[in-house]
Amino acid sequence: MKRSFALAILLALSLAPSARAANEADYKAAYAAAEAASKEAAGMRNQWTVTVSALAAAKRAADGGDFDRALAAAKEAEALAKASIFQATSEKEAWKAMEIR
Repeated sequence: MKRSFALAILLALSLAPSARAANEADYKAAYAAAEAASKEAAGMRNQWTVTVSALAAAKRAADGGDFDRALAAAKEAEALAKASIFQATSEKEAWKAMEIR
């Protein structure tokens, strides 16, 4: 239950609207952070497909000049990647509690 709540909070915070219009620099910074988190998750063998989709959506939006949408998608991708990292690290030891003794 704690994990679900933590993931929900993480996603909610990442999707909060910004007070100003995003520009290309905002998008590039957010995309770089999302891509780094996604690569970390992939290194843990726990990269979610929705993260890859969100990164692709961010790139498509940026290519079309819609930096508000691109920034939102990049932040979503970062949140998803961080959630997958959280899942991988928390379940690394959690399986032991389910082991039949």
